[in-house]
Amino acid sequence: MRIILIGYEGHMGREVRMSAERRADAEIVCGVDPAAEAGGICVRSFSDCRAEADVIIDFSHHALTAELLAFATERKLPLVLATTGQTEEEKALIMEAGKKIPLFLAANYSLGIAVLTDLVRQTLTLYPDAEVEIVEQHHDRKLDAPSGTALALFNAVKEVRPEAKAVPGRSGAGKRQPEDVGIHAIRMGNTVGIHEVIIGTPNETLTLRHEAHSRGVFADGSLKAAAFLMGKEPGLYDMKDLLKG
Repeated sequence: MRIILIGYEGHMGREVRMSAERRADAEIVCGVDPAAEAGGICVRSFSDCRAEADVIIDFSHHALTAELLAFATERKLPLVLATTGQTEEEKALIMEAGKKIPLFLAANYSLGIAVLTDLVRQTLTLYPDAEVEIVEQHHDRKLDAPSGTALALFNAVKEVRPEAKAVPGRSGAGKRQPEDVGIHAIRMGNTVGIHEVIIGTPNETLTLRHEAHSRGVFADGSLKAAAFLMGKEPGLYDMKDLLKG
């Protein structure tokens, strides 16, 4: 599996490179990073990346979305999009690209988070009247809040409860409404990622929690997603598809 890695010199780019080195079936053949010094297999622009490849993994910045999608569709390469924070316009471009190439899109590439998301859906089916709150914690350098994963967990709630309403950073006076789902963001230190979904009734509370100990978990997941895309038809794929095999 020959990989073009976008965001080659970033924190996650380095993690993907280390994870790929541990696998016998993965090789980084080109890295694209506009902020890096070109050298070796790393280049600064998409046009300079001419290596033969099987798949693209992106851990860069959503500002590159339009250029990245144009590059992937022109090369007809499957794309693992592991960057969050896209604008509505960028999301529309992703939907269009999914009609032309296999495109894997996930807010979080941890398999543990995929299991957590599935558990949220299952639990709320059993507790239709329970109150739900989501708490996420990340390092102090993270730009977006709530995290993409917290929003994905809310979307899992909404699959079971279409009337659910996100209430980010609850504050001020006002009674909690039955459809409210509070989403709370904590930013401090070097926390890799902690996500909790708290489900409570008058008689009991169930807390579903996932903690990432290193960023390597996301790199491993992105490589699994890349392998999953091999041979797939154009379309949008996600972690639910990966868990199904």
